[in-house]
Amino acid sequence: MSLQVTEAQTGENPVATIIILHGLGADGGDFVPIARELDLSPVGPVRYVFPSAPVMPVTINGGYEMPAWYDILGADLTQRQDEVGLRRSQASVEALIEREKSRGIPARRIVVAGFSQGCAMALMTGLRHRERLAGILGMSGYLPLADKAAAERSAANADVPIFLAHGTRDPVVALERATASRDALRALGYTVEWHDYLMEHSVCAEEIADMQTWLRNVLA
Repeated sequence: MSLQVTEAQTGENPVATIIILHGLGADGGDFVPIARELDLSPVGPVRYVFPSAPVMPVTINGGYEMPAWYDILGADLTQRQDEVGLRRSQASVEALIEREKSRGIPARRIVVAGFSQGCAMALMTGLRHRERLAGILGMSGYLPLADKAAAERSAANADVPIFLAHGTRDPVVALERATASRDALRALGYTVEWHDYLMEHSVCAEEIADMQTWLRNVLA
């Protein structure tokens, strides 16, 4: 599945890539303004890659077609997961990582990030990628197929740093779902930097500042 992609660079000859995956119903341009707020000048020039998910019917929204990385089959995000859709999008994100490597950015200089559904896909792909990545950044999301993560995760990314952030008033992905994902990852031995903020299903200025600090560290 070939994805439509928006790109931005902070300078010529980028030394790192950040792939940012949007949430349900959005598109690749959704996080361009937030990326512009990040000051990663200590890292050097950075390429941002903003793919758009394919348009598909979404069960929880009455079958209405919208951009989605996978189908949402019900309000309980851990039950009846769309494993076929998850794995299809995983393959598409893997292709984006391979494309960046072919453009001269090594895996250790690539961060996979995402919001909501995009967070789920960042975790789904990042944990399984066969080469060590710079990091995985997840906003307002959760770990999909959590019961299969231990068996399917890549040894190369056993020590990959993970940043997770969530709103304490999130009505879409409950805080409890996010903390359960955090705890599951920590139980598998991952170093998870956790942040929560007094907000709903969104991004706040404090979160952007924390992401900036974390990105500077993992891409140093």
